[in-house]
Amino acid sequence: MNRLGDATSPYLLQHADNPVDWWPWGPEAFAEAERRGVPVLLSVGYSACHWCHVMAHESFEDRATADYLNEHFVSVKVDREERPDIDAVYMEAVQAATGQGGWPMTVFLTPDAEPFYFGTYFPPAPRHGMPSFRQVLEGVRSAWADRRDEVAEVAGKIVRDLAEREISHQGTRPPGEQELAQALLGLTREYDAQRGGFGGAPKFPPSMVVEFLLRHHARTGAEGALQMAADTCERMARGGLYDQLGGGFARYSVDRDWTVPHFEKMLYDNALLCRVYAHLWRATGSEQARRVALETADFMVRELRTEEGGFASALDADSDDGTGAHVEGAYYVWTPAQLDEILGPDAELAARYFGVTADGTFEHGQSVLQLPQQDVVSDAEKVESVKRRLLAARALRPAPGRDDKVVAAWNGLAVAALAETGAYFDRPDLVEAAVGAADLLVRLHLDDHARIARTSRDGRAGANAGVLEDYGDVAEGFLALASVTGEGVWLEFAGLLLDHVLTGFTDPETGALYDTASDAERLIRRPQDPTDNATPSGWTAAAGALLGYAAHTGSEPHRTAAERALGVVGTLGPRVPRFVGWGLAVAEALLDGPREIAVVGPNRRDGRLAELHRTALLGVAPGAVVAVGTPGSDEFPLLAGRPLVGDEAAAYVCRNFTCDAPTTEPEGLRAALGG
Repeated sequence: MNRLGDATSPYLLQHADNPVDWWPWGPEAFAEAERRGVPVLLSVGYSACHWCHVMAHESFEDRATADYLNEHFVSVKVDREERPDIDAVYMEAVQAATGQGGWPMTVFLTPDAEPFYFGTYFPPAPRHGMPSFRQVLEGVRSAWADRRDEVAEVAGKIVRDLAEREISHQGTRPPGEQELAQALLGLTREYDAQRGGFGGAPKFPPSMVVEFLLRHHARTGAEGALQMAADTCERMARGGLYDQLGGGFARYSVDRDWTVPHFEKMLYDNALLCRVYAHLWRATGSEQARRVALETADFMVRELRTEEGGFASALDADSDDGTGAHVEGAYYVWTPAQLDEILGPDAELAARYFGVTADGTFEHGQSVLQLPQQDVVSDAEKVESVKRRLLAARALRPAPGRDDKVVAAWNGLAVAALAETGAYFDRPDLVEAAVGAADLLVRLHLDDHARIARTSRDGRAGANAGVLEDYGDVAEGFLALASVTGEGVWLEFAGLLLDHVLTGFTDPETGALYDTASDAERLIRRPQDPTDNATPSGWTAAAGALLGYAAHTGSEPHRTAAERALGVVGTLGPRVPRFVGWGLAVAEALLDGPREIAVVGPNRRDGRLAELHRTALLGVAPGAVVAVGTPGSDEFPLLAGRPLVGDEAAAYVCRNFTCDAPTTEPEGLRAALGG
């Protein structure tokens, strides 16, 4: 029976025709398990997940395995990107039990949704000390049939242990100078001075940590912070992590040198990195940072924008290699022979420039394109010709699949990145793309009470409620759009979302934040995690948006909520700075004020107003907010009581709505903002 056919998740739809009798997550599945007296197999993954595809082909498409599952289990399939709350709760249990996690996540549950056995990928035959999936199924069935009381006892203990993990940070305070200095010291110790980035393989792009480093440098002048940020960004941009032909970043590097990526491309990585490189350019004027920010923005618009104006979640790592087999990286890698066929006499130049070797840097003599040497080719025009021809040839290859569901949080990140990148580099088309995505979020994802839906697809909103990161990241995007466009409606929408954060996600006693709303579906525990992963945690994303909104409006409740939320960063920042990068970045903004910049002019077409507005946006003051308009405009509270100077446009730099003397000159504004 095909119960997944009406799903909005491409991942669930990939499994709709499996011989496994899949159920979507819901009370009906657990009621069926209770009725039949069987356990539940919970399988969690996502559309761009390589090993999810592998396990699907090996096991879920296998008739014998499916028959066994259908007879002895109720099988439930979940897209972790649609239901991050389910993923978070059970992944916590997997990691606690096994010491590691990953996807596909495989968990066996009682009909009360209590977990009792865990794993990730299981092969079809025993391998490298791992049991086969069939052996796992038979072992679980045997335990369920013969030792039910023992299974129930294990499940109950796991649930009790998870309940005791609730985070308490009552009495703590936001990070101050000392904690931020300790966080910087901790990052310095983990920094890979030879290769850039932090830690060993696999190596993930540290977007949020780099934002902290840039803000810390802007506030304190610490050159070491800027150096770590700039060197990391240069190494990532020169490596195979970055698509040297089409722009955009892969999920992570499997090695320490950024050479071989895990080839899936995620919207959230590219949105975060686009903004990082734009901010690096703002701080340093780096031409490489400018190029990468614009190429990444263009990649998102070209390859991820949907017909409805939103942005798709991801591109697969795998694609057809030309023989009908789906192979990781097939779309992106090259051999010397392929270069020779396409480029003829320019093949040798391309091989030197992109580091393509006879032995290869990937598998089977294939190479991932990178820029391994500085100035290896001086003919820029020839290089551009080579890139155009290779990109055209690559476009003829079977393209990776696209997960075209629109995730609210990740689109919020894209709105912020595209709005700012478009403003910095005079690309109104990028700002328009940001506005289009924001319009989609309002039109399709927000209901009449400004409650946000987690996902949509093909113009249809999904049934799953938004989680904290959706509210925080979309509010962040709206606030950036308000600063760039001068349209106060985006500030208003951000406020509506953040009101839900205050009332539905915040513990009124401690200020702690939860990942799900107080009226959300009850799982075995209410998920709560302040640490950043691939994206800012909902906790730190909300803290940043609350602080930005307070700076725009003077709202004391929003500022107080941000300060209370940052208390946990004061505890975690000195100990594990790599995992609270966005929280540390928000703390930098709090210590700096953040600065509030009001720019007023006689009309919106005034040339000096535009010049001051651009100067304000290019200021490096951490977390600064910008309001632009005419005196007396009621769209932005910051503009109230801010008159022209004579008849000329003027800019006011304020903290807590207390302003310095206004300036009519961009140079004076630049100096006031530390630019």
